[in-house]
Amino acid sequence: MRFFVDFDSGDMIRCWVVPDNPVAVSRIVVKVDGCREAELSASIVDDTFRSLGWHSTGQCTFVITEMEVPGLARMPRLEIYDADTNVLVHRRCPQDGLVQGRLLLINASINPENALQGLFFRHFQQSYFGIGKMSEEVLKSALETQSLTSAFLSGALTIPRFEHLFPPEKYLTTVLVHDPHVEMATRLFWLRERAEIAADPARNWRLGKLAEAATFAAEYDFEDPKSLKRLFRMLPEPAYHLLYNPLTRQFGTRLPDDRLHPGNSIVAIEILARVGIVGHRDYYDAFVSTVLDRLGIADAIPRPEPIPAEVAALAQRLKGIRAVADMLVFDVAMADAVRSSVAKSWGG
Repeated sequence: MRFFVDFDSGDMIRCWVVPDNPVAVSRIVVKVDGCREAELSASIVDDTFRSLGWHSTGQCTFVITEMEVPGLARMPRLEIYDADTNVLVHRRCPQDGLVQGRLLLINASINPENALQGLFFRHFQQSYFGIGKMSEEVLKSALETQSLTSAFLSGALTIPRFEHLFPPEKYLTTVLVHDPHVEMATRLFWLRERAEIAADPARNWRLGKLAEAATFAAEYDFEDPKSLKRLFRMLPEPAYHLLYNPLTRQFGTRLPDDRLHPGNSIVAIEILARVGIVGHRDYYDAFVSTVLDRLGIADAIPRPEPIPAEVAALAQRLKGIRAVADMLVFDVAMADAVRSSVAKSWGG
């Protein structure tokens, strides 16, 4: 799926949506205050889409007027979604107080930064969460839309592959680095929590290769050091892939399944250095206040989601396992460097 908004002049909105199915007629849903106002099919044929090989007929363009949506010009808020994927195509809202710029929050943890997403959502016209799970076509549409001047995007992207889509002159890029041992513990519990889904033939497709890893993690006692050592001796490949230097993989490889070599750690450090604002979870308030200051936002700093006691305890046990040290050697070096740098400015 690809999309683009040509303009929103109040009484008219023109946009196009190319569906994943090249023979389907493109459809969108217009919502007002969360309620479905209209469902529309594309009314204009553009041969450009056909010549590019994107669509068989080119029937992908919409012109939305008062005829399709009565009262359109007087609506201060509305949203347009692709009918098939529910991807947000356009959001109209009052411009007063909105940040005129684009913010990218790179999630370096397996869990999204929910508190920060909630904070920044209300300050931008359009927001996209979980962008790391989007198809490449949808992601490029969201990142490259020229008409969108107020946007917030967040997710766990493989940065080397997509860095060219968010140049510094267009995007303020940010990342909050987590302690590698805490992140590994978080990922182990994340796997265990999905063991029930992995055991269900009707749902385990949602986990893909990680279904095996989730089943595997549930068979071990995270509170027993001997059980943990056995776990790391017997790790199936999908679990090893998920746990092995995830920060370095995210910033140092182009594809999720790329093999990780020492040279990737050098690439990861170089790319991390190009991120606009880099923070450490131990200095959460410093990170958030820096981002707010750069954007000119006057708002309270939300409380971060607490690290569960069982995760913190497991992280401490992991520090005593040699196999873990080998698996996190690159990430520990990167995270320590970030923490040391932040501490010099905020530690006092």
